[in-house]
Amino acid sequence: MVLLWVTLAGCGLKSGSPMVDDVVPGSVGRGQPLDGASLTVTSKNFSENIILGQMIGLVFKAAGAEVLDRTNLPGSISAREAIIKGGADAMYEYTGTAWITYLGHAKPIADPLKQWEAVRDEDRKNGVTWLPQSTLNNTYALAISKKNNAEYHLRTLSDVAALAKMDPAAVTICVENEFASRDDGLPGMEKAYGMSIPASNIRKMDAGIIYTQVSKSNSCLLGEVFTTDGRIKAMNLDVLVDDKHFFPNYNAAPVIHTATFDKYPQIADLLDPVSRRLTTEVAQQLNAKVDVDGEDPHEVAKDWLIAEGFIKKG
Repeated sequence: MVLLWVTLAGCGLKSGSPMVDDVVPGSVGRGQPLDGASLTVTSKNFSENIILGQMIGLVFKAAGAEVLDRTNLPGSISAREAIIKGGADAMYEYTGTAWITYLGHAKPIADPLKQWEAVRDEDRKNGVTWLPQSTLNNTYALAISKKNNAEYHLRTLSDVAALAKMDPAAVTICVENEFASRDDGLPGMEKAYGMSIPASNIRKMDAGIIYTQVSKSNSCLLGEVFTTDGRIKAMNLDVLVDDKHFFPNYNAAPVIHTATFDKYPQIADLLDPVSRRLTTEVAQQLNAKVDVDGEDPHEVAKDWLIAEGFIKKG
């Protein structure tokens, strides 16, 4: 999965904090179908995934379950193992992460639905049940400041390739170390679009710094970003269209420990409506509340669920 690494205080830092919110059903969880259940939710340790994990926990809580909060686990693998082994019951995972990182496929499936179906079917053998995905797609992208784009008028990555051929010195790019070396990162993108960016034009740095450099300095014209990052709008960036569909789809979907789902199949009815409302734009707004405004991910998740009518305050 595409990772937005941040350090967060507050929710989920302790392994297994009980979720104590006084919430009741709204449009989901009526009749409290999870009454008597004890369920554990988890997430990776970046803002968006923590918010999504909190949403699952709050929905379960409103539906009557006792919920243990084990969000904010370090890295993708620890959360993945918790779901497989039953140390946690539910989280939001990303289709591209599962297909490439966990299931070992080199080539992504371009169609988002077909990729989700392939992941769902193959992951069954690992004791993981995938519920329907959202349109929230947290994938790689390149961005440019609106100020600089007033000069270059870039809309697509093919436009970048054309600029790189016409004026190689103009295309400077800030990226993370990992993106600079991954086949589904910069080298693969250059190959797919027939561009060759000189090594002297590639600057490597931490993810958070990239946004600032692209927005506020001229050290790089373009920067690696993640499509659901709240800083895109806050820092006035234009995201360039991946017109050849090179980057994998990273659609978020609930994954459930299969033994848990077999016991509580009503989980699907609780989470499907939430997933249907989760879009890339919604994620940008929610992520900005944490990464730009400094709000607590748990409160961001709860406020959104209440505003959407999924749950209510008790």
